[in-house]
Amino acid sequence: MSWGIELWDQFDNLEKHTQWGIDILEKYIKFVKERTEIELSYAKQLRNLAKKYQPKKNSKEEEEYRYTACKAFLSTLNEMNDYAGQHEVISENMTSHITVELARYVQELKQERKSYFHDGRKAQQHIEICWKQLESSKRRFERDCKEADRAQQYFEKMDADINVTKADVEKARQQAQVRHQMAEDSRADYSSILQKFNHEQHEYYHTHIPNIFQKIQEMEERRILRIGESMKTYAEVDRQVIPIIGKCLDEIVKAAESIDQKNDSQLVIEAYKSGFEPPGDIEFEDYTQPMKRTVSDNSLSNSRGEGKPELKFGGKSKGKLWPFIKKNKLMSLLTSPHQPPPPPPASALPTAVPNGPQSPKQQKEPLSHRFNEFMTSKPKIHCFRSLKRGLSLKLGAAPEDFSNLPPEQRRKKLQQKVDELNKEIQKEMDQRDAITKMKDVYLKNPQMGDPASLDHKLTEVSQNIEKLRLEAQKFEAWLAEVEGRLPARGDQARRQSGMYEAQNPTTVNNCAQDRESSPDGSYTEEQSQESEVKVLATDFDDEFDDEEPLPAIGTCKALYTFEGQNEGTISVLEGETLYVIEEDKGDGWTRIRRNEEEGYVPTSYVEVYLDKNAKDS
Repeated sequence: MSWGIELWDQFDNLEKHTQWGIDILEKYIKFVKERTEIELSYAKQLRNLAKKYQPKKNSKEEEEYRYTACKAFLSTLNEMNDYAGQHEVISENMTSHITVELARYVQELKQERKSYFHDGRKAQQHIEICWKQLESSKRRFERDCKEADRAQQYFEKMDADINVTKADVEKARQQAQVRHQMAEDSRADYSSILQKFNHEQHEYYHTHIPNIFQKIQEMEERRILRIGESMKTYAEVDRQVIPIIGKCLDEIVKAAESIDQKNDSQLVIEAYKSGFEPPGDIEFEDYTQPMKRTVSDNSLSNSRGEGKPELKFGGKSKGKLWPFIKKNKLMSLLTSPHQPPPPPPASALPTAVPNGPQSPKQQKEPLSHRFNEFMTSKPKIHCFRSLKRGLSLKLGAAPEDFSNLPPEQRRKKLQQKVDELNKEIQKEMDQRDAITKMKDVYLKNPQMGDPASLDHKLTEVSQNIEKLRLEAQKFEAWLAEVEGRLPARGDQARRQSGMYEAQNPTTVNNCAQDRESSPDGSYTEEQSQESEVKVLATDFDDEFDDEEPLPAIGTCKALYTFEGQNEGTISVLEGETLYVIEEDKGDGWTRIRRNEEEGYVPTSYVEVYLDKNAKDS
C-alpha cells in the first residue's frame, strides 16, 4: 500500500489532505493549551478559596482553631492548597510535554511538507517542459514533411513542363532535395525528443512521484502517530497526579476522623469556666416578726442598733456601713438592673395599682440578706478592688493582671503570659550567649574584631533579661495568688484592719463566690481562693470623695409613681421633674438624678426631654 502507486495522479488532493492534518494537530495543541489555562485558573481559585477561609493572625478566629473540628477544617484547607498544586503540575506538564513539543513538531512538519511538495512541483514542471519540447519537435517535423512534399510536387511539375528551362528544373530539383533533408532532420530530432520524453515520463510516474508521495505518506503517518502519543501523554499527566490527589483526599478523611467531640467539649469548659461556685439557697425572710427584721426592703439601718436614721438605698448618708452607700453613682453604675422593667400601671392614677408598681425581681439574693451578710463578715480589700475594676472596665481600661476575668480564665491568661515571658527570656539569653562567644573569639583573634564593641550590646541584652525577669516575677506572683500559693495581702494590711476586726469578730466565706456584675456584664469580683483582709469601712469613703458627678443630658417628668425597692433603682412621684444622666440603652431603664441621689427608673414611667447639645458633647 503506497500512495506513490495508488495515488500517482492525486497530487493536489494529497496536498489538501496533508494541510488538513496539520490543521488538526494545531487544533489539538490549542485544546491542550486551553486545558492548561483552565487548570491554572482552577488552581488559583482553589488557593484563593483556601486563603479566604484561613484564620487571620492575631484575631479571635485563630483562637477558635484549637477545637478538633476547626483543626480538621484547617487541615482540609491546607490539603486544598496541595490539591491546587497538583492541578498546577498538570498544567506545567501538559505545557512542557505536549504544547511546546507539538508546537515545535508542527513547525518541522510544515517545513518537511513544503520541501516534499516543492520537489513534486519541480518534477511536474520538468515533465511539462519535456512535453512541450516533444510537441514542438513534432510540429516542426510535420511542417518539414509537408514542405518537402510540396517541393517534390513542384519539381515533378517543372520537370514535366516542356516550356520550363532546364535551369529552372534543376533549381526545383535542388529545392526538393533540401526540403527532404530538412524533413529527415526534423524526423530524427522528433524521434530523439520523443525517446527522451518517454524516458522522463517513465521516471516521473514510476520513480520521482512515487518517492515523493512515499515520503509524504511517511510524514503523514508520523504526524498521526505523534498526535496519538500526545493523547497518551495527556492521560498520563493526569494519571501521575492521581496518587497525590488521593493522598490529599485521604488526609482530609483522616482529619475528619480525628475530630473528637468530647475533647472539644472539654476545651469549651476550659475556655469559659469561671471558677465560681453556684449560688447557695436563699434564706427565708420571716415578715411575721417585724421586730426581728434587720433591714426593710426599702431602707438600710445600722446593724449595731444605735438608733441611727434609716438610709434609703441610693441616698447620701454619713454612716460608714457600705463602701458605696455614700456614692450612689458607683452603686447604680455597678448594680444597674438587668431585668425587664415593670409595665406602666393600667391607670394614670397611682391608686389604680395596689401598693404601686413593683421593681424588677433580682436573680440574686435580697438586699437585706446581702447587707446582713456584709455587716456580719469581715470586709475584704479585693471586694473594693473589684469595684474600682468594674468602673475601669466601664471606662474601657483593661487591667494588667487580668483581674477583670473570672478566676479560671485569669489563671489561664496569666499562665500564658508567664510562658511568653519565659520564651522571650530564653531568646535573650541565647542572644547573650552568642555575643559572649563572639567576644571570646574576638579576644583570641583580635584581627577578627574589637571585643569592646560588643560590651554595649551585651549590657543592653542583660538589661532586657533583667526587665523580662522582673516582669515574669510579677505575673508569677499574680499566678501564685490565683492558685492560692501566696496570700493576697501582707501582714501589714491585717494589722491595719485590727480595729474593725475587733468590732466584727464574725467572719464568712470569701465574697468572690457571690458574683456581682456591672451594667456591661463584666465580672467585678476576684477568685474565691484570694485570702481575706480586713480594713476599716471608713477607708472606702475617702476613695470616692473627689468623684465627679455625671453631667445631665436632659430632664424627665414622672408619668406615674414608682417605688424603687431594689438595688440600683430610685423612687419617684407622679409629676416630679428630675435630671436624666443616662438614657435608655435598650434594656428599658433610664438613669436619673434628684439632687445627689441617682438611680434607675423604668423608661415607660417617665417622659424624657433630652438636651441635644449636652448629649452631643
